Amino acid sequence: MNRSILVAALTLLAALTTLSGCSQKAPESSGKPSASVASATADEHADDAGEHGDEAGAAGEHGDEADAPLTMTAEQQTAAGLRIEALAPMRLGEVLQAPGEVVDNAYGVTLITPRVESLVVRRHARLGDEVAAGAALVSLSSVEVAEAQGELRIAEQEWQRVKSLGEEAVSGRRYTEAAVAVEQARAKARAYGIAASVSGSANGEYTLFAPHAGRLTEDDFIIGQRIEPGITLFRLVDESTVWVDATLPAEIARRVVVGKDATVVAAGVRLSGRVVQSAHRTAEDTRNAHVRVEVPNDGDQLHAGDFVEVSLSVDGSGIDQLAVPTEAIVQLQGQTVVFREKAAGEFEPVPVKAGAVVGDHTILATGVASGDRVVVAGTYALKAQMLKAQLGEGHGH
Repeated sequence: MNRSILVAALTLLAALTTLSGCSQKAPESSGKPSASVASATADEHADDAGEHGDEAGAAGEHGDEADAPLTMTAEQQTAAGLRIEALAPMRLGEVLQAPGEVVDNAYGVTLITPRVESLVVRRHARLGDEVAAGAALVSLSSVEVAEAQGELRIAEQEWQRVKSLGEEAVSGRRYTEAAVAVEQARAKARAYGIAASVSGSANGEYTLFAPHAGRLTEDDFIIGQRIEPGITLFRLVDESTVWVDATLPAEIARRVVVGKDATVVAAGVRLSGRVVQSAHRTAEDTRNAHVRVEVPNDGDQLHAGDFVEVSLSVDGSGIDQLAVPTEAIVQLQGQTVVFREKAAGEFEPVPVKAGAVVGDHTILATGVASGDRVVVAGTYALKAQMLKAQLGEGHGH
């Protein structure tokens, strides 16, 4: 029994000794790393630092590339649609945009009407027809015209007889009466709108003719209809030129000067015109006024009632200033810039301070000087090329 107790005691002592040894070695393994481990770690950090240094160097190189001008060959400039102009002070006129409506040129409108009570016998033209000057339009019949035709025939015949006899064969009074009678008969015929001659019969039928070339825009009668004097049968319009009434606020309309050029846009087609009348009346309800533009209507593209857009030129400030087409100005890296040609085929962005927009131009307050050659067209293509260069496209790393 004593022997068994002794063996157990020795076994317990050995176990305690083993645990004590482990607890003493643990701090050594969790403490300061060995020299070989520390060396390896230092080497890794050194490598990382080297890599970061290389990256910083590369970034510096890209920064230099971003600051460098962009070079483009003549072929590349043409493909990008670049246009370069030298800046020079200019006096800008403002362009006003306004809605407009096409109306007939009243100076080219004629109302075809009978001058005496008449009956419509036949028509020679229809609504929408384009007729030449002197073309027959409508034939009518009238009792009054028949009387006038008869009087004219008698007066003409008497005058021819008296004139052939001469003043020696007839009394002076008879000669004068015949001359006056024929003149009165001719005047009455003209007043009725008929030919002042004896050709044709005196049956009261007569024809109305087109006094000028144009288009028939109204046709409001039927055959056999009795027409009172002054009632319109046809409306004949010369559409070679038309008017466009542009609507503007009254205070702005007063700035438009008669004689200034104007542009009318209808269905995508641009037509040139000229201001012929400025505003003289203001609408009480809208406080708007009309500015009238006369437009040559080549190709018959404009018709009364069409709605169009009108561009009107007005005088600017009267001061010469540096300005570029608005499309020449772009935003690049948060700055407003234009592209200046530093040397032939080399372009650099130049920060500018943009001023007022006048028409399709923008005034440049600072950043460029007279004589600088700047890109005025194709700037967005140039901007895209410069952004590609800054992003490093085409580099191998």
